[in-house]
Amino acid sequence: MNACPIPSPADTEFATSAQVEVEKWRDGQREVVTDVVAEEVPIALEYNGISHAVMMATPADLEDFALGFSLTEGILADPSELYDCEIVQGAEGIQVQMNVATERFVALKEKRRNLTGRTGCGLCGAETLEQAVRHPAAVHADALRFSAETLHAALESMQTQQELQKQTGATHAAAWLGRDGNIKLVREDVGRHNALDKLIGALAEDKQDFSSGAVIITSRASYEMVQKAATVGIGFIAAISAPTALAIRLAKETDVTLIGFVRRQGHVVYAGPHRLI
Repeated sequence: MNACPIPSPADTEFATSAQVEVEKWRDGQREVVTDVVAEEVPIALEYNGISHAVMMATPADLEDFALGFSLTEGILADPSELYDCEIVQGAEGIQVQMNVATERFVALKEKRRNLTGRTGCGLCGAETLEQAVRHPAAVHADALRFSAETLHAALESMQTQQELQKQTGATHAAAWLGRDGNIKLVREDVGRHNALDKLIGALAEDKQDFSSGAVIITSRASYEMVQKAATVGIGFIAAISAPTALAIRLAKETDVTLIGFVRRQGHVVYAGPHRLI
């Protein structure tokens, strides 16, 4: 599979943050300071010339985002079905123009939905209940095991690698925990779903085995986070916050280990305890 080529040097870097003048108040005292805030940009995902989705996202790692979204939404079954893509700066946002296999494009048109994604909203625009609640096949990650100590250490390590979060305090992150217990990759975005899609896209591009590691997320574990992970075969999710009841049911259905409230040397196991040492 070819990576998404970026057409010109001017488009190689998009601003992920901005500086603004703010009034900072503390103990009744006012101070005018310069603050750093995260950027949020409309990202239009197009398949063979047809716009499918517009997502509000941080304009970084867009190649990873495009591939990850395509896989986790079931638009592509394999990374090789994405032939190429192009990142284009528009007047109101950024277009990611993808060329995909004809068979997948035909299938997409048959079930096509228009959706306008908002930050933190992964199901906006679904037209039917079947589209909103998908049931991936059970994962195959039986050999995967992690200790609680490894998870807690990984979370601390992950936080040191969240560069945009350090600057702005406004982004979520998704990290890949390798079988050796080390954080291998981190992706950030203002939307938690986007951060996970970016991570999955980067792993797919690198031909990583999704059954060989765990995902750590700095957010709640919503149903769609479990759905996205299970769709590509990820069998272990650890979240800094709580899951939803629907997420727990899907994790049990797909044999995904789901752990929440991973913080301060504690955690709660909601599904799949057999993968936790």
